[in-house]
Amino acid sequence: MDFSSLLTSLGTSFLIFLVLVLVFSWLSRKPGNRVIYFPKLILKGLDKPTESWNPFAWIVEAAQATEDEIISMAGLDAAVYITFITTALMIMVLSAGVCLPVLLPLSATDVNYKLSLEKAKNKTSASFDDFDKLAMGNVQTKSSRLWGFLIAGYWVSFVTYYVLWKTYKHVLHLRVREQTSPQSKPEQFAVLVRDIPPVPVGTTRKEQVDSFFRSLYPETYERSLIVSDIAEAHKVWTELEGYRKKLARAETIFENSKTVNKPEGTRPLHKTGTLGLVGKKVDSINFYNEKIKDLSLKLETKQKITLTEKQVAAAFIIFNSRAAAAAAAQVVHSQFADTWTTLPAPEPRQVLWKNLAIPFYQRRTRENVIYVIVFLTVVFYMVPITVISAFTTLDNLRKLFPFLKSIVEKKAIKSILEAFLPQLALILFLYFLPIILMKFSKAEGIPSESHAVRASSGKYFYFIVFNVFLGVTIGGTLFQSLKQIEKQPNSIITLLGNSLPPNATFFISFIALKFFIGSGLELSRLVPLVIYHIKKRFLCKTEADLQAAWAPPSLSYATRVPNDMLIITIALCYSVIAPMILPFAILYFSVGWFVVRNQALNVYVPSYESNGRMWPHMHTRILAALFLSQITMFGYFSIKKFVYSPLLLPLPFLSLVFGYACKKRFYTSFRITSMEVACNNVKEVPSMSSVVKAYTPPCLLVEDKFDDVEQNEGARPTVS
Repeated sequence: MDFSSLLTSLGTSFLIFLVLVLVFSWLSRKPGNRVIYFPKLILKGLDKPTESWNPFAWIVEAAQATEDEIISMAGLDAAVYITFITTALMIMVLSAGVCLPVLLPLSATDVNYKLSLEKAKNKTSASFDDFDKLAMGNVQTKSSRLWGFLIAGYWVSFVTYYVLWKTYKHVLHLRVREQTSPQSKPEQFAVLVRDIPPVPVGTTRKEQVDSFFRSLYPETYERSLIVSDIAEAHKVWTELEGYRKKLARAETIFENSKTVNKPEGTRPLHKTGTLGLVGKKVDSINFYNEKIKDLSLKLETKQKITLTEKQVAAAFIIFNSRAAAAAAAQVVHSQFADTWTTLPAPEPRQVLWKNLAIPFYQRRTRENVIYVIVFLTVVFYMVPITVISAFTTLDNLRKLFPFLKSIVEKKAIKSILEAFLPQLALILFLYFLPIILMKFSKAEGIPSESHAVRASSGKYFYFIVFNVFLGVTIGGTLFQSLKQIEKQPNSIITLLGNSLPPNATFFISFIALKFFIGSGLELSRLVPLVIYHIKKRFLCKTEADLQAAWAPPSLSYATRVPNDMLIITIALCYSVIAPMILPFAILYFSVGWFVVRNQALNVYVPSYESNGRMWPHMHTRILAALFLSQITMFGYFSIKKFVYSPLLLPLPFLSLVFGYACKKRFYTSFRITSMEVACNNVKEVPSMSSVVKAYTPPCLLVEDKFDDVEQNEGARPTVS
């Protein structure tokens, strides 16, 4: 991509972002759109922020919000994610503070590219523009100027260590403060036990579990809640809830049909066949009432069968104190590692019920199989990613499809294609991948939603590093230089080294496209706005329908974190080699910081809360990105034949030592709750019935009331 195409990409992206911000400012003032731009305030019963004609007033409001306000409105997980954005921004700003003023003059005033072009026999085999001269590639081999780049490599590394250590301490402080809050939560008094041995003959699963834990914790053990296979009951319950919504909708239509001239109204009718287009026409209200009556009886039967005959080898153990639950979650309860395994109970909202029944060795097998599948996915996705990066450059399109030459040579078309074609193709190609990886993670037998999100996020991170970053860089270089490599195989290392810095222009455009257009679309919420108004106009008949139409989303950490990590990886790897990428990384995280804070305060509603459990994984991925950048930097210095390149060798080892030190000092407090934290007093210990209700699936709850004894006592499984 030449300099003019880069400017076209940046200018167009910024213009689109500015338009989207103005659209957001205009649309968010309209009362009818309040449910889209301020749904969280509506749910919390708060007033809308003071209206201002300044289209950028939201920036001031987002910046002025304190961390405590973020936690109060969006939860600790959202606050930790914003801290992650802040951490990345600090690393980029501090790195740019040295790399830009020191390295740019060293690169711009050297003549390596000019000499390379003069020496090349075929001058079309290499092409460089003025922007490429701002990268390390323009520095001659063995030049003393490389000392500046070597020192900058150490600066970037130590800046990252400092910021990560400081942030780890801060996030741990936030987590401990949340855990020591006097407001009690059900998960603080419960432990999840899996891999329960077979039930002894003549006893029940509940009696078995009660006997085991009461003997170990005679003073603090309260009761157990046996987990059951709820698949059939859940299916009936879902169908029942669907008919209840349809009944409410039909009754609303009937009431709205009553007028002065026709006070009796018109009863709604529908056909019972496929999609209501075929079949017998019936009275909707009567039909739905009959269905609800039949399904209610069926659900009651399924509940009894589920609670008595479909119990699995897992249970929630409830204690009368947080300290007892914290201790039980850390203790080895059996002489065999594959029985009575315990872990802290996940928050009730994020329990993956169907995974609790998966046995110990099956979980291990699933985990290994999934790792193999993910590895193969990473490897084979490399092929299409490389093809995309190779085919979406204009030079390669001209070579492969000569008939397009007359079209792509037109200046306007050329600038647009070079500016957007490769980036859009790559972004669209990656759209569906997170969905696949999330299904893989849940298939491992993970017990909670937040754990599955962390696992999926890790898989996605390694995928985009190997396929997007390495695939685009290496794949495009090899394709462009294929003929020369065929003639001179030994020149591959030199070609890779010379072509690495120019690839920074692709990633600069990629970053700009993501933060300008991506952040603009997130802020303007045009897609949810259009969908809401279509549903409101044509589909919504009841208040429940209307609320479902504007129901706010949650922060999707499984995709947001890996995508942010890709930008961190790119920025760190090019921070020394092509430091001009740093201002764009700073813009990416700056704009993202304001947008995410605004959305966290006004839009996003958390679907679960893990108290910042995601941070250790964010920390590890940032460190992995730094490690990759150090390896890349050492390889590039070797290509430059710099005598003192071995001085960079300690950096990867320092990263490993730093990661080990952080894990030993901080990670345990994220994996389990320390006794020091758990022993803090609470205002009020929750009732056991409230804890049991929290850990009972909705399909097993008795309508309008809850009797924990009636639902769980005397549940006798089938013993074979």
